[in-house]
Amino acid sequence: MPRRSPLALGLLGLAACLLTAPALGCGPGRGPVGRRRLGRRQLSPLLYKQFVPNVPEQTLGASGKAEGKVLRGSERFRDLVPNYNPDIIFKDEENTGADRLMTERCKERVNSLAIAVMNMWPGVKLRVTEGWDEDGHHLPDSLHYEGRALDITTSDRDRHKYGMLARLAVEAGFDWVYYESKAHIHVSVRADNSLAIRTGGCFPGHATVMLQSGESRGLADLRQGDWVLGAEPGGRLVPTEVLLFLDRDLDQRASFVAIETASPARRLLLTPSHLVFAARGAANATFLPIFARRVRPGDAVLAHGAGGQGLRPARVLRVSWEDGVGVFAPLTSHGTLLVNGVLASCYAVLESHRWAHCAFAPLRLFHELLSLLPGHTEAGNGTVPEAGMHWYSRLLYRLAGGVLGHEALQV
Repeated sequence: MPRRSPLALGLLGLAACLLTAPALGCGPGRGPVGRRRLGRRQLSPLLYKQFVPNVPEQTLGASGKAEGKVLRGSERFRDLVPNYNPDIIFKDEENTGADRLMTERCKERVNSLAIAVMNMWPGVKLRVTEGWDEDGHHLPDSLHYEGRALDITTSDRDRHKYGMLARLAVEAGFDWVYYESKAHIHVSVRADNSLAIRTGGCFPGHATVMLQSGESRGLADLRQGDWVLGAEPGGRLVPTEVLLFLDRDLDQRASFVAIETASPARRLLLTPSHLVFAARGAANATFLPIFARRVRPGDAVLAHGAGGQGLRPARVLRVSWEDGVGVFAPLTSHGTLLVNGVLASCYAVLESHRWAHCAFAPLRLFHELLSLLPGHTEAGNGTVPEAGMHWYSRLLYRLAGGVLGHEALQV
């Protein structure tokens, strides 16, 4: 056995003690974006003036703080999506379509609730009486101004159903449900960029990376110890080792941002809070790590050119959303990797690649020290990673939320 210095062995032992804790399983917020499954158990209606969870609406245990009014035509207005579900009746008394506008999370929850209402009361539909408010009809900090809150009833306006309607809203995954009035139920959700509702930063399983050999490999088949193409801070392509998976779940459902480019033609899917290197407008502008949900048509990303041309700016043609199954978040030694031919960060949630890379330095150090062990390199290659979010990722998110405040993780 090769002789190792006492310092190296001591550091290895210390790192092993600190980092070989058991992995945490999937906690709240996992599953289909945190949605609860409707089982056959007996459901109990909410009582008048009862709210679930039993905390104020704008706390971390519920829908979180208000982030300010969303004005029509503003940058944040782009994040609101219209809901044309035919199984939902929108009152829309302003005749502007405002009640149909909501965040992606709110849309998913209310669509789920609409199905539950029809199953509970055949022939009855969900009715939305208040949605996004642009006219100042609510209190200054109301989540209605952000498209995160709805007031709902049943289409038959049978008030005897409202207690059960509130319970169905809880089961559909709304983050706060309040039997507020005899005339309606109030429901709200966390912000779409909230840490508590994210699956983290991931790519779908069918996405591909390029191995050091030039071969393409699907993320679902990628293994710890594989060498893939990433990039140095200066933008030069380099081989980089897959150290582990920050998240890996074959069955997890998630919403992905689809970024499509031309010349070269690429299509990258990644979760909304994942970081991708992009430049606003002109392709010769500075490329910065931003959340995928912030990318807009006309921006530029860094794509791998054909014939080994290295990285080159590629104009974004369109940005869309689509649902998928399977989430994969490999961590490389450089913190970057090419996915579907587009350069992306390994990190998410905090909109700073540099700080995120520093935060994972202890984990990289541990793997470097572990490589000092004889035979470790050969043994690590081809290792199938465990499913679920890595415990170190979850720990960092909790620490960052406590030290920086959860608002710092949302931007």
